[in-house]
Amino acid sequence: MSLTLLPAVDVRDGKAVRLRQGESGSETDYGSPLEAARTWVQAGAEWIHLVDLDAAFGTGNNRAQLRDIVSELGDQVHIEMSGGVRDDDSLSSALEAGAARVNIGTAALENPEWTAKVIERYGDRVAVGLDVRGHTLAARGWVKEGGDLFETMAMLDEAGCSRYVVTDVSRDGMMSGPNIELLREVAERTQAKVTASGGISSLDDLRAIKELSEVGVDSAILGKSLYARAFTLEEALQVAQED
Repeated sequence: MSLTLLPAVDVRDGKAVRLRQGESGSETDYGSPLEAARTWVQAGAEWIHLVDLDAAFGTGNNRAQLRDIVSELGDQVHIEMSGGVRDDDSLSSALEAGAARVNIGTAALENPEWTAKVIERYGDRVAVGLDVRGHTLAARGWVKEGGDLFETMAMLDEAGCSRYVVTDVSRDGMMSGPNIELLREVAERTQAKVTASGGISSLDDLRAIKELSEVGVDSAILGKSLYARAFTLEEALQVAQED
């Protein structure tokens, strides 16, 4: 089974940045988001995970920059948009910009009726981000607690959610390895596909995630590991496609 890789471009104040443990104010600046996205496309990416951090933290938005990226690269690569998607306006803006898939985060926890409605309407174009500390969900920019992970999943499964993006918040941007146990636990409890996010720091981490393909973990988001040059995207893609 091959693993789909989604290099991340997180945008704050119009720049590509990386955060530590999702904390506002912990960002390292990596320059132009469009340049970053172009780099990943040139390296062979088939998907890009594009995050509007200002929208996620409620400090504005970078819709214009995100739209430019989709407009230039959308015919070469699938783009998954994330960050601050919590109502019809933000969701339709992302879909109209040309996103192949949109991640809903906080909104899924705060507004389950709306989330169920958009899952029914858009099917696999909508994924739900589950940002987790232990078995507790973290909401709105990871600042608040959002209830029990498995209770929320049961509700979302019933609504027909087809994909979860699972992030162990304590490991995100820390290069400390993914939480394989959490990923397995989530995947074994749902029919939905699972995207791994947070903590990936080596090619062996990718191999460990690949071993979860039999329970439904079929993709992984790469952030800090690529920007910190722990490995190249070309090397990661090679591992992802190994038999």
